[in-house]
Amino acid sequence: MRILVLSDIHGNHIALKAVLKAAADEGYDTIYCLGDLVGYGPNPDECVSTIRELGNLSCVMGNHDAAVSGYISIESFNQDAQDSVHWVVDHLSPENLLYLNHLPDLLVKDGCTVTHGSPRNPIWEYILDSYTARMNFEFFETQFCFIGHSHQPIIFRYGMNDGILPNWYIPINGETFTFTNERVIMNPGSVGQPRDRDPRASFGIFDAENQSWTVHRVSYNIEKVQQLIMESGLPERNALRLVDGW
Repeated sequence: MRILVLSDIHGNHIALKAVLKAAADEGYDTIYCLGDLVGYGPNPDECVSTIRELGNLSCVMGNHDAAVSGYISIESFNQDAQDSVHWVVDHLSPENLLYLNHLPDLLVKDGCTVTHGSPRNPIWEYILDSYTARMNFEFFETQFCFIGHSHQPIIFRYGMNDGILPNWYIPINGETFTFTNERVIMNPGSVGQPRDRDPRASFGIFDAENQSWTVHRVSYNIEKVQQLIMESGLPERNALRLVDGW
């Protein structure tokens, strides 16, 4: 079974369409969506509708989805993120808002743990370093765990003989990692707002039979998305950061 793993779409429908087309070319059987369907981008309603229509989908709630749904306070969000949340609320259909409202924050599916931030704190925690990753291995029981939230593709591998901290890797486009008995936390990066200095949309394919993981990057029309953001009245920084991938 081949699993398409995508995260942090953030209302960028043009990037989402590019990712789904590229993923179809790669081939997959089922989809894990790691949350943050909305926030920052100009087409949140279209993104939620597109995700809802996908077959064989398992989707969890991200922090922006939770904020739009009213489950968490936006006081800790920066001003641009707060403004974006308010804008999204005004631009979502009732049906799509209800869909976000009912997303779980963590799933165990096909022997994998699926969440947005971390198994320890599914909505808020970032896993960006080996120490935080090591702590989180205590909070899930499956061999594989998929996370998003940081907008940066990364892999943490932890085997019985690896010492105190797990090994970590930053995958490049098209690089395949194969696993054996170690436990692994994988982040596919962001579809709609990458933050690893590569502006191309990012997604991952996990081959459950071969226990392999490949992160793919795909170009999309960033200039068009920037234009839509500026025309929408969303914060200007939401558009500017797309071209730098940060």
